[in-house]
Amino acid sequence: MDRVKLISSGRMVPAETHEALLENEFVLSIENFSLWYGSKQVLHQISMGIPSGKVTALIGPSGCGKSTLLRSVNRMNDLVESVDVEGEMELRGESIYNSSINVIELRKRMGMVFQKPNPFPMSIFENVVYPLRIDGESHKGRLMEACERALREAALWDEVKDRLSESGLKLSGGQQQRLCIARAIVSSPEILLLDEPCSALDPIATGKVEDLIERLKGEYSILIVTHNMQQASRISDYTAFLYLGHLLEYGPTSTIFTRPRLRETEDYITGRFG
Repeated sequence: MDRVKLISSGRMVPAETHEALLENEFVLSIENFSLWYGSKQVLHQISMGIPSGKVTALIGPSGCGKSTLLRSVNRMNDLVESVDVEGEMELRGESIYNSSINVIELRKRMGMVFQKPNPFPMSIFENVVYPLRIDGESHKGRLMEACERALREAALWDEVKDRLSESGLKLSGGQQQRLCIARAIVSSPEILLLDEPCSALDPIATGKVEDLIERLKGEYSILIVTHNMQQASRISDYTAFLYLGHLLEYGPTSTIFTRPRLRETEDYITGRFG
């Protein structure tokens, strides 16, 4: 069965999901999730669970729906005109797309980091504690304690502890991205969403962010989109391969990269297509 040809012709194909995933507790469950931008369908009946306390990587060619799926988790796609969805997503058993859900409160349970660092035009301290301030926290001591904890977890404290009043915009690109990660984790989110967080960074800064992700694993459940095969193989516990909005194969990263079950997965990983 040539799955690529079937998908290209508009057919549905079943995903190859490895049994090892069933050993995990899922922080996020996705069931038959589809998404359209107007008349164009971008995601096709995606079903997968995101293991708690692990790093899960979404890989696939450009335009395969990786970032769309990631942004569907915190409903950022709601901001796009003419979006329609079907299926279900649940965060710790609570429906993300239930009509009664408070989207603002939902997003507080998640941390989001984008491709390009986006520190706010304010001090390093205020960048980190911003989520706490908008949630009503104003006690200086609690804010300082949370800021230090988040910056330590983001492996940035030693570099900025004497510069907390300086603008976050003065930091290097790699430092800015770690600042954004500190801001994303200061509220102890249930899941951390990373959308190609190293794509705008040089190799040294990329290495520091990868080391940081490795340290955060366990305490946080991380879902990351990456176009870098080597990065996915280095930092993730599980890898999901998407193609044209379809989930093709999903399993332990070590297996996906050394003994994938599908020829299409092997062809993509080895660079034969995509």
